[in-house]
Amino acid sequence: MTPAAMVRRILFYALLAVVATFFALPLLWLVLAPFDAHPSLTVKLPQFTLDNFRQLGENPYALSSLKNSVLISGGAMVLVTALSALAAYALSRVRVPGRNLILYSLLLLSSIVTGTAAMVPIFLLMFQLGLIDDRSGVTLVLTGGLLPAAIFILKDFMDATPASYEESARVFGASPLQVLRHVVLPIARPGLATIAVWALVNAWGDFLMAYILLRDPEKMPAGVLMYTFYNEGGQANLSLISAFSLVYALPVVALYLFVNRRYGFRFHGGIKS
Repeated sequence: MTPAAMVRRILFYALLAVVATFFALPLLWLVLAPFDAHPSLTVKLPQFTLDNFRQLGENPYALSSLKNSVLISGGAMVLVTALSALAAYALSRVRVPGRNLILYSLLLLSSIVTGTAAMVPIFLLMFQLGLIDDRSGVTLVLTGGLLPAAIFILKDFMDATPASYEESARVFGASPLQVLRHVVLPIARPGLATIAVWALVNAWGDFLMAYILLRDPEKMPAGVLMYTFYNEGGQANLSLISAFSLVYALPVVALYLFVNRRYGFRFHGGIKS
């Protein structure tokens, strides 16, 4: 190896080390700070204590906020996965005029018209529907925002399903819904798992829609409750924030590990017998 090549390799590994450190420090803080008697914004070995979790347990809204997050994000995950599967299958099989234009337009508009840009019309729509301070309203808004991208992703999985499989099922008398359920969806399981995790993570981390549409503290999800862990002077209560951040992150990490172990996020599938 020439000296120039060795220098380039050293610089490359040094850059990788800097990038890895940049991403590792917040994760280290997330793991260490909840167990520190005096947490700060720096990463340091903790003075071990469980008092931070005791304070969190004394908060009257901590557990209910996690339950609300499960209800909102779980509902959005189910709706996005089910509706995007039906829409993607229809767009994949039915020759609709301007199908690709419709799909790309929905994806483009969903990227441009974000929740912040559509905040006022969304609030007015939910007000007219009587869904202000209703968790189902937040679920529906999040579902509508995630659907275009989910349909776009799932359509590729539906396109990859061989038409001969469906034709064989129809020969044996299967209805369209039976073909979708027993032939197409098993093959598209990795795509459905990916969409489910993606939808849940996006809904789980949402702050804006829940903050705008919900008023009752007992209906607030965890992402909004964390906003209350500040005193009147704007000083963060790091003991509560660090402990709650760890508890808040664990369900999503556990779901990702489970789905990754089960499906591996790979493009594979099988047909049910």
